[in-house]
Amino acid sequence: MDINEILVIAMFLSFIALLFTGIPVAWVLGGIGVLFAGIGYLADIYLDTMTGLDYTTLGLVVNRLYKIMDNWILVALPMFIFMGIMLDKSGVAERLMQSMQELFGRVRGGLAITVTAIGIILAASTGIIGASVVLLAVMSLPSMTKQGYSMPLALGTIASAGTLGILIPPSIMLVIMADQLGLSVGDLFMGAVFPGLMLGGMYIVYILAVGYFKPSAAPIPADAKPITMAAFFNVMKAVTPTLLLIFVVLGSIFAGVATPTEASGVGAFGATVLAAYNRRFNFKVLKEVVGGTMNTTAYIFAIFIGATCFALVLRELGGDELIESFLTGLPFGEYGIVFFILGVIFLLGFFLDWIEITLIILPLLAPVISALGLDINGYGVVDNPELVWFVMLVAMALQTSFLTPPVGFALFYLKGVCPPNVKLSDIYKGVIPFILLQLLGLMILVFWPQLVLWLPATAYG
Repeated sequence: MDINEILVIAMFLSFIALLFTGIPVAWVLGGIGVLFAGIGYLADIYLDTMTGLDYTTLGLVVNRLYKIMDNWILVALPMFIFMGIMLDKSGVAERLMQSMQELFGRVRGGLAITVTAIGIILAASTGIIGASVVLLAVMSLPSMTKQGYSMPLALGTIASAGTLGILIPPSIMLVIMADQLGLSVGDLFMGAVFPGLMLGGMYIVYILAVGYFKPSAAPIPADAKPITMAAFFNVMKAVTPTLLLIFVVLGSIFAGVATPTEASGVGAFGATVLAAYNRRFNFKVLKEVVGGTMNTTAYIFAIFIGATCFALVLRELGGDELIESFLTGLPFGEYGIVFFILGVIFLLGFFLDWIEITLIILPLLAPVISALGLDINGYGVVDNPELVWFVMLVAMALQTSFLTPPVGFALFYLKGVCPPNVKLSDIYKGVIPFILLQLLGLMILVFWPQLVLWLPATAYG
C-alpha cells in the first residue's frame, strides 16, 4: 500500500476509535480532517511522499461551507424541523389518539393499530426518530398497560412506528440525501411513499394476527363501545387538518407548484395555524419550538461542517477511488455487492446517526452503485433510477438498524421514557417480529424496484 491508502485507512480507524470517547461527532470529523491534512503535509516535506495535502486543502473547506450555506434546498431543513416540533406541541397527536381509540376500540389490537396509524401520519411531520418514539411512548404506553397488552407487543409497536419518521416524506433525511447525491427531492419523496405505507401496512397485519392467534396479548377493553358514525366523524375531524397539511406540502412539491424549500415554509406556517386552531399556541410554545428547531438545525449543520472537512481530506487522498475499487472487486456479483453494502450500513447504524452516514458514507458509495451497471428501470423519466432505488434501500436498512438489539437508537429512546419496571429484555423481544418485517420489506424493494420508481415515473411522465 502507498502512503495515501495507509492514511485513508488510518482516518477511518481514528474516526471509529474516537466515537467511543464521547467527543461530539462534529468535533471528531473536523478534528480528524485537520489532523490528517497536517500529517500529509509534513509527510510530503520530511518523508518525500506525494499525498498532495497542504494548507490549501483546508482552505477549500471554506469554499465548500459557503456552498452549503448558499444551498437553497437545505433551507428546507429548519422549516421541516419547525413543522414537526410545532405539530408535536399542537396537540394533534393527542386528538388522534383519543378519536382513533373510539373507532378501533372493539378490534383486538385496536390500540396498537392506533399507535401505528398515528406513527404513519406523524412520520410525515417529524423525521427525527427520538421525537417520534418518545411522543408515541408517552401517549400510548400507559393506556396499553392499563388495557392489559403484552408488554413486548406494546413496546415493539411503539418503537417500530416511531422509526417510520425517517422514511415517510417529507423526511429531512431524504432532503439531505437528495442534496448529497444530486438527486431530485421530489423523486425521493415520491419513491418513499409506497415503501413507507407498505411497512405500516405490514405492521398492522402483524398486530391483527397477534390479536387473532393470541387474544390475551391484545385484549379488547371492557368499556369498548360499538363503532358509530359519530366516532367515525370524530376521527375524520381529527385526521383531516393534519392530512390536509401534509397533502398541501407534498402535493405542491409533486405537482411542481413549489420547490421543497417553499413547501417547507408552507408546512411550518400550516403547523403553526393548527396549533392555534387547537388552542395550543402561545409565547411559551413558540419559544420551545424555535429553541428546539435551532438546536436540531445547529446539530445537523455542525456535522455538515465536520463532515465536509473529513470528506475533502479523504477525497484528496483518493479515498473514494480506494473504496470503489475494493467494493467493485468483490466476487459477489452485482446484487451481492449491494447486499454487502447494505450490511455495512446496517452495522454502521449501531454506532452512527443517519446524518453522519448520509454525509460521509453515502457520497462514497454512490459511484459504486452507478458503476455496477444495474438494470433498474426508470421508465425513461426518473434520473439516476439506480441511485433513487439505492437511497430507499439505505433508508430502510438504517431504519432496521435503529430497531435492532443491542444498540439500536430507538430502543434507548424508548427505555429512557418507560417506567422503571419495564425491562430492556421486553423491548428486545417486542422489536424482533418488526425487525423481521423490516427485512422482508427490504427484500421486496431489492427485487421489485418498481415499488420505488413507479410513482415518480408515472407522476412526472
